[in-house]
Amino acid sequence: MTTTQGNTPTATRPELVTIGLMSGTSLDGVDAAILTTNGTDILRHGPSLTISYTPELRARLRSLLDKAATLSADDPLIRDAEQALTDIHAQAVAALCHKAGKSVPDLIGFHGQTILHEPGRTWQIGDAARLSAATNTPVIHDFRSADVLAGGEGAPLAPLYHAALLRNHARPVAVLNVGGVANVTFIATDGTILACDTGPGNALLDDWVHQHTGQSYDQDGALALKGRVNDAVLERLLDNPFFGRPLPKSLDRLSFHKGMAYLSGLSAADGASTLVAFTAEAVARTPLPEQPTEWFVCGGGRHNPALMAAFAQRLPGIVHPVEHLGWDGDALEAECFGFLAARSLLGLPLSLPTTTGVPHPQTGGRLTCAGLLPDRMRACALLIAEQTATPLIRTGG
Repeated sequence: MTTTQGNTPTATRPELVTIGLMSGTSLDGVDAAILTTNGTDILRHGPSLTISYTPELRARLRSLLDKAATLSADDPLIRDAEQALTDIHAQAVAALCHKAGKSVPDLIGFHGQTILHEPGRTWQIGDAARLSAATNTPVIHDFRSADVLAGGEGAPLAPLYHAALLRNHARPVAVLNVGGVANVTFIATDGTILACDTGPGNALLDDWVHQHTGQSYDQDGALALKGRVNDAVLERLLDNPFFGRPLPKSLDRLSFHKGMAYLSGLSAADGASTLVAFTAEAVARTPLPEQPTEWFVCGGGRHNPALMAAFAQRLPGIVHPVEHLGWDGDALEAECFGFLAARSLLGLPLSLPTTTGVPHPQTGGRLTCAGLLPDRMRACALLIAEQTATPLIRTGG
């Protein structure tokens, strides 16, 4: 919907060099990507990189998921993990700037690590002030809270970026992101953007594989490809109230975790195969208003041949990894939060009634310039002035 992109003429918007940072529900690490944008158009894609979590940090974060509902923001477990998490993000920014041959970007989009997401509440940890000070850069963070406070689900937030990338692509078309949770962006023939979480992505499979093999994920889908789907267990997994809820809707990483008990008694391979089928079938049963002619898959799940084969078998239309479009599937979510940071700065919507259920197009995010060195304070002031369209942005050097 071109009408949802905001009312400021594109020509008057600043060209911002952003670094987007994303640490997803798969808990595997930090993706960082440079994107140049004016908040509406993707002007240039820059380099990207990933810094993996150490096994120790991954274990700490995974433990927080189980405890988050009972913890406060000042709990030492939260504070310690948040500091370690933020420092890895700062390392990612420094490494990416070095790779790109740039000193600092105009703006950082810092998603943080989701440790809890449920109706009426979303919680991403990460110290934006610490990141701003460490990188000497203005940081947009807390992307989801405004949507939730306005009555939305707070997720998914990638649809407007997907729609910008697919602006000139044939419709109807879908982008399927398979991280810890899976979500879909659907663009109808008339341009309407619809989105929702579809069900589990990699999270259950990763936990199952770790439990049975000690590995963090099913590399190359090898375990799942050895097994057979248990149809009775699959139907039990699909017998969940979530699948009866209308769109849009969202999930927490642990929303289906109790269903793991249904797999007891299955071999490691059969359990993995059944969980792959669960992810694919949940997508297939998502009630979209039209059948997409093409599905483009991003997120870590596209690297799993067992998942990609299941999608190809169960979904209508042609299934491709997003690399088919020339996109970098490993950088896509990080790029998205660079794009959303620019939109936040300019007061443009991050979510729509058809993507999160929010009552009206909703902007979001918060800006921090805490800890900037004096030579960067003016840059932050200019960015704020640009957001409010004051003449300051047009002053000389």
